[in-house]
Amino acid sequence: KMHQTSSRLLRMTDDERPFTRDFKDLFSTLMVSLPLTPHRVRFRMIEFTFTSDEAITNLGSLKFSQSNRMPDPKDPSRVVTTTTTTTFSMAKEMARSVCQKFLEAKFIESVEGKFDFQNKGSVWQMTPKGIHILERFCSRNGIQSAHVKAVIDSSRNAHQLVILERDTETDKLHHDEQTVEIIFRRFVGASVNETVASDSDSIHEFNKCDLGVRMLKHKPSQARPYEYVFTGKATVDWLMDCCTMVDRREGVEIGQLFLDLRLIAPVNQSSGSEAKFVPTKQVQYYVTLHGEQVAGWSVLDEASLANDANANKARDGAARDSNSNRTNVIIRNPSWRLLYREFLKETMCEENLSFYLEVQEFNNQYKAAVNTTGDHKIETIRETLAAAYGLYNAFLAPGSPNELNIDHGLRTQLATRMTRAVGDDSAMMQSLVEVAVLFEKAQNSIFKLMSSDSVPKFIKHPKYASQLRGLDAVAGNTFPAQSPGGSR
Repeated sequence: KMHQTSSRLLRMTDDERPFTRDFKDLFSTLMVSLPLTPHRVRFRMIEFTFTSDEAITNLGSLKFSQSNRMPDPKDPSRVVTTTTTTTFSMAKEMARSVCQKFLEAKFIESVEGKFDFQNKGSVWQMTPKGIHILERFCSRNGIQSAHVKAVIDSSRNAHQLVILERDTETDKLHHDEQTVEIIFRRFVGASVNETVASDSDSIHEFNKCDLGVRMLKHKPSQARPYEYVFTGKATVDWLMDCCTMVDRREGVEIGQLFLDLRLIAPVNQSSGSEAKFVPTKQVQYYVTLHGEQVAGWSVLDEASLANDANANKARDGAARDSNSNRTNVIIRNPSWRLLYREFLKETMCEENLSFYLEVQEFNNQYKAAVNTTGDHKIETIRETLAAAYGLYNAFLAPGSPNELNIDHGLRTQLATRMTRAVGDDSAMMQSLVEVAVLFEKAQNSIFKLMSSDSVPKFIKHPKYASQLRGLDAVAGNTFPAQSPGGSR
């Protein structure tokens, strides 16, 4: 048996917000640890629920283990189990505060209309957003517990969420114009999501993320020539419910960008309201003519359509090896990466991009560990090696939950290295160096697979082709074809 352990701290951003990935992993680990049983609320039983006390108690000492059993490459009669264990621990008041953050992030909701965790017996359930985040965590880590599978398979799981791209160092959202326009298209939907009721406080307001924000129809007039309006509050509610953001301030930030890019405009343009986005019920907005074009509600002018047609012809005639250039550009560009991730999810191979990006993150951690000096060096090496085992068990071990399609010889090399016992401190360092080299080989292999298979399909897909304007120009002029190892 091989064991690697690590302890996780909840990293915080410059503006005192938890790092999104750490926060989602902590939430998912907590949900896996809870029984999620039915609780009685007002004479009826509500499935897949938990109490404040259960959540706060479990958060005090959480442990998550990831195991993989495989034959020893040198002796197939011998089975080797590799296990990585991640632990979280916190004081009771901190646990209560974290639960409150889960509520604000729209991961959970009260079944009784409560707004805090002061009452031990208060009953809570996951939102559709929370269930989908849990589903992604379980898929990555191969968790198949019956009680977790039951809630993931329930009708409350919308199975859809806009996965926002972030800077791995700062956790800040990418908000270049292209990325904001993609989020905007998801926000308004392929067509108007008309409602007859005004904005409400329902906790189930936006539980279907394939539809755009709810818009209220009114009779157009000379002063108000548009047909539909929505509120500032509804804007942030939709973004919080249907995207992976965990802090309402980010929803306001995106709303401001919609306004700055003239995708939306306020109904009453007075007192400087056209300059500042206001996330309240009282302020209404409408989709501008430019916003309608970006959303695809109205047809673009003939020149744009002709350019699209010419771009497609040029793309079809491009040399095959330019696909590696395109892959480099797509991975580096947050807006195209967002679209590519959506495409891969639809075609059931999102794990390729996830692995590629996670190896990039691991390499940063590896370089930092190697350069660490002083008393903490060995501890840092051990933590980094534990992260390597986590990556291996998720993507590369035989039978892993997201097993990648890599060369048999490379898979055997990886298995041989990862099932070899780690001895003293110097052996641990040598192991980490060897693992980093093998991971880079695996990353190169996946890069080539994406370049030859999924990227050509992605750029020709009718849903995405029109949103990839400029890709070939950038691929041809900016990034020469190269291996991912050389691009970092």
